[in-house]
Amino acid sequence: MAKTKFICQQLNYGIYEHWDRDARELPKIREFTTKIPARLDIEFGFILNIKKGKGKLLSFCIDHPPFLDASGNPAAPFTGDEYIRTNDWNFYLGDTLWDPIEDKLGPWRMTVEIEGQIVGDVTFQVVPIPGGNVHG
Repeated sequence: MAKTKFICQQLNYGIYEHWDRDARELPKIREFTTKIPARLDIEFGFILNIKKGKGKLLSFCIDHPPFLDASGNPAAPFTGDEYIRTNDWNFYLGDTLWDPIEDKLGPWRMTVEIEGQIVGDVTFQVVPIPGGNVHG
């Protein structure tokens, strides 16, 4: 019997409304962009729709500019795995910015992989705000 091939489509990317990780709903898109103003708590990322993938392992990575973790060491990329829950599933990969904001400037590459295949890949550029108002 032939293995069913999953189908993956990027629905949107950019700046979103604040996302509650415990909520059932994904965040709503505010602006389609890859240029992210360096503002505290800004939510950015992308949403994928995956069909025919129930039970498959999805791996994600957020490779960010070099900043230090709480121990003073360079922070590793954020990575994780999640099993696809249904045969028509939306997945949000995103992040926000926090203090000190200066070390968060630069490229943030977000990737999603299923069965060794990259199905989502967006690089966002976090840029300084003219006038420096990081509190939006």
